[in-house]
Amino acid sequence: MAITAAQVKELREITGAGMMDCKKALTETNGDLDKAVEYLRENGKAAAQKKAGRIAAEGIVMLKAAEDCKKAVAVEVNSETDFVAKNEKFQTYVAQVAEQALDTQAADIDAFLAEPWKFEEGKTVKDALDSEIAVIGENMHIRRFAQVEEPNGFVAAYTHMGGKIGVLIDVETDVVNDAILEMGKNVAMQAAAMRPVYCTSKEIPGNFIEKETEILKAAIMNDPVESKKPEKVIEGMVKGRIQKELKEIVLVDQVYVKAEDGKQSVAKYVEQVAKENGAKIAIKGFVRFETGEGLEKKNEDFAAEVAAQAAK
Repeated sequence: MAITAAQVKELREITGAGMMDCKKALTETNGDLDKAVEYLRENGKAAAQKKAGRIAAEGIVMLKAAEDCKKAVAVEVNSETDFVAKNEKFQTYVAQVAEQALDTQAADIDAFLAEPWKFEEGKTVKDALDSEIAVIGENMHIRRFAQVEEPNGFVAAYTHMGGKIGVLIDVETDVVNDAILEMGKNVAMQAAAMRPVYCTSKEIPGNFIEKETEILKAAIMNDPVESKKPEKVIEGMVKGRIQKELKEIVLVDQVYVKAEDGKQSVAKYVEQVAKENGAKIAIKGFVRFETGEGLEKKNEDFAAEVAAQAAK
């Protein structure tokens, strides 16, 4: 199949590999983006793909917490343009969606859209969305929501870049005071900045290590220098690189960004706060939404649009 310039550009943005390397990877994998990423990694041309993926669509992530902070929700509502995303009317509407989502019993978006809209009798959530689209004059959709509830502690919430990123942290604790609330917010800020994939190593899928071992070993064997090293040395290299990767993708194992020594992990930071406040604290999970994560953005070409209009 023919590989387009747009496919090459997209693969370059994900991996940081060279144009010709990306084109070759796509050709070898028949245009399959995920397989092309693996191909580049196996050949030492790209780093591991991050969970963030391809950030593209406009809109906003909004958080809403119960008064006692034992329950919170994150919602993402998308719009066509950043102009609308910053519009006060749009943001007021998204705040209503978040309030609706905080108490919903819906298990998915379809069920959520079908339930009664709490702000106007006789309307469903979908009806209210359609009304907003008509008023604002731009296509919008409620993409996703996630609730976090912690009866034995609290849910920390942090919004970054005016709603581009929203994070909820499930904090189980037997003591809740200002210092521990601040700790929760700091961990939420960590998740916003460092893009973890898992909260703890227990969440890592069983086949993850096996798959990464295959990819990293293939990368070493494709290197003319490293491939000549003894088998035991290669095994040690693979193990070391996997451990390094795990410290990047597991929240509690990441280096705490505010650590004074630049070495303290998030887990050690939480332990320190717990000890200082005579508390038992556990970070049980997190939700991290980034606006447009994994979505494709319409490619605007103003000059081409003008030319097309003139030709009509």
